[in-house]
Amino acid sequence: MKNKALRIRYTVTPCPLGNLLVAATEKGICSVMLGTSPAELEALLVKEYPHAEFHRDPAGLDRWVRVLLKYLNGQQRALDLPLDVRGTAFQQRVWEELRRIPYGSTRTYSDIARAVGRPKASRAVARACATNPVALLIPCHRVVRKGGDPGGFGWGVERKRALLALEQSVLLSSPGSSS
Repeated sequence: MKNKALRIRYTVTPCPLGNLLVAATEKGICSVMLGTSPAELEALLVKEYPHAEFHRDPAGLDRWVRVLLKYLNGQQRALDLPLDVRGTAFQQRVWEELRRIPYGSTRTYSDIARAVGRPKASRAVARACATNPVALLIPCHRVVRKGGDPGGFGWGVERKRALLALEQSVLLSSPGSSS
């Protein structure tokens, strides 16, 4: 039986942090990336899914892109979109825990390690964050080192700082509101 190629629809659009790539299968969003140029992001997508069949589909992904842009513009806190992410059981547990971090809050890598029942696995948690295919939707930017240092971020530490600052500014400007 011949393997059917994974079909991925994607689009790239400018955003406050450079460019935003959103890609999806028929099940949900499989990749969200931030970067400097559309070509850079498209190359990373192909590298992430080397055997996939790609189709640019800005209209078909517009609703999800608008939600992510509202988040990046400080107009939306909750990002509850359908996902199609694959990972090990440990990665899935870490990613699930990251989704529990409240908007505007941070946790340390060791906090997450304890929460998933592996208190000595801080480095493994960091690796799970680094392999998160859907930045923003699984908010790995909310995980910091002990002492508050932002640590690493696949899309650059400056973008991580900007995302954390955005969430803090939204909370400070509208303490009683929510999305």
